[in-house]
Order: sequence, then structure tokens, then C-alpha cells
Amino acid sequence: MNNPVGPVLRHGDEIDQIIAAIEDDNPEADIEVIDRGAYIRIQAEDSLELTEATLQSYLGADYRIRSLEVSMSSFSGRVSTESDRIRWETAEAVAARKAQKAGVSS
Repeated sequence: MNNPVGPVLRHGDEIDQIIAAIEDDNPEADIEVIDRGAYIRIQAEDSLELTEATLQSYLGADYRIRSLEVSMSSFSGRVSTESDRIRWETAEAVAARKAQKAGVSS
């Protein structure tokens, strides 16, 4: 993997559900899950996203995206958060997404 991005999560009761939610939100991505004992690295090439709605489908309607911060000890890539999603990306992926939003082809 040339440009891996994604969260590094502490082991916990919710880890399997969080991984499943990430996989659901990124069906086109080749997601790699690396168990290092004390933590789990979840990564994909260039971009990875997780939505609150998908987390809630696994962890219950009361689960909030900001609760993920408790489990996330680190991450790779640039992280951007909104009220309902979190995104890990390379600088190039950020620029491409912004250009696409602006209607400019990259």
C-alpha cells in the first residue's frame, strides 16, 4: 500500500463493530486491518470515511461519531471531521475532493 490512511484504535468491546462500519462505508476500498496486540491499525489507500449513521447501525442510535475519539489513539493521513462523519485522506485526495466539489476536473 503506497498511501495508507486510517485510524489506529485501542482494543475494546466495540472494535469489531467499528471495523465492520468502516468496511460498509468504504465498499470500494481494499481495507487492511493490522492487529498489533495493544492496538489495531485500519487503513486503505488514499481515503477512508466513517459515518455516524453506519456506526449507529452497529452500536445503537445513541452512539455519536465523537465517541470514536476515545478509542482512536492515532491515525495516518489528514483527518477531517464533521458532525456526522470522519474522513482520513492523503493531501492529494483532499485536493481532488475539493476540486470535484468545485466542479473542476483534476
